[in-house]
Amino acid sequence: MENRDEQALRAAKLYYLTGLGQAEVAKELGVSRPTVSKLLKHAKERGFVVIEVHDPRESSGEVAERLMNRYRPYGVREVRVVEAPRDRLEELLRELGRAGAEILTREVQDGDQVGVSWGRTMYALAKSLEYSPRHGVEIVQLKGGMSYTRKSTNDMETINLFCRAFDADARTLPLPVIFDNAETKRIVESDRHIASLLERGRNTDIAVFTVGHVHPDSLPLTLGYLRDEEIEALATEAVGDVCSRFFNERGEIAIPEINDRTVGISVEDLAERPVKILVAGGRWKAAAIDTAVRMGLASHLVTDVDTAEEILAQPEVH
Repeated sequence: MENRDEQALRAAKLYYLTGLGQAEVAKELGVSRPTVSKLLKHAKERGFVVIEVHDPRESSGEVAERLMNRYRPYGVREVRVVEAPRDRLEELLRELGRAGAEILTREVQDGDQVGVSWGRTMYALAKSLEYSPRHGVEIVQLKGGMSYTRKSTNDMETINLFCRAFDADARTLPLPVIFDNAETKRIVESDRHIASLLERGRNTDIAVFTVGHVHPDSLPLTLGYLRDEEIEALATEAVGDVCSRFFNERGEIAIPEINDRTVGISVEDLAERPVKILVAGGRWKAAAIDTAVRMGLASHLVTDVDTAEEILAQPEVH
């Protein structure tokens, strides 16, 4: 290596790797600042330095395209992939919420019935909605939201924010999402007012919801609905839930007995909605999201880059 090459390489290491300024590099090498500039240029020309610019928009766009190709056969019409820092849940939820809110606002038309679930992701989406009034819109709660513990589902706050954004009327479901037994649920659902609310949920024009993963600390499992042995059974058999309908990795209801006690839209009815906006992220949810999409539960998908890459790293299931 020629002396000029060695000097250029040393200058490049000091400048690019240690973060010294050109004046500091000049002092370190005992040369003038213009000489340092020429040495850095020489280092680039010789290929000692390669500068890459990473545009996260290109990364997320490429990943979204790959995910779209994977999910197009399952009825997905749009995939939005957002960038969010790892291990910062609040920032992840905020970015997911913003993207979900943009899609929802674009899709809602006058006279639509919009079905909404609850949870932290839905609450983040609701907080991201801007005032976009429509005529004759109804916001319909897709599942019960009462809690038997101090933990809140934020179901009413979420519904209220949706109503405020679209100048809409609310149709809430003032019930627990899972009853203690199926007979009690059947009796309650036979009430004509409750039956009417459930019917509205089954016939919404748009459904916006998230996917949960099954973990002892996940929200649906900490609201007091389930017995300890049921939580253990779900942890073994279920991969995730949509509107508190727990499913396994094959896309089947995980525990039918719990499903029979659950209040809200069924998986079958949800799959029939014309517009289904699924908003979910976090690598821990990758398997649940992938399964839900393969169940036909998304026309529009919003997730984050890390989760999308986790999904794409797994073999496709046919």
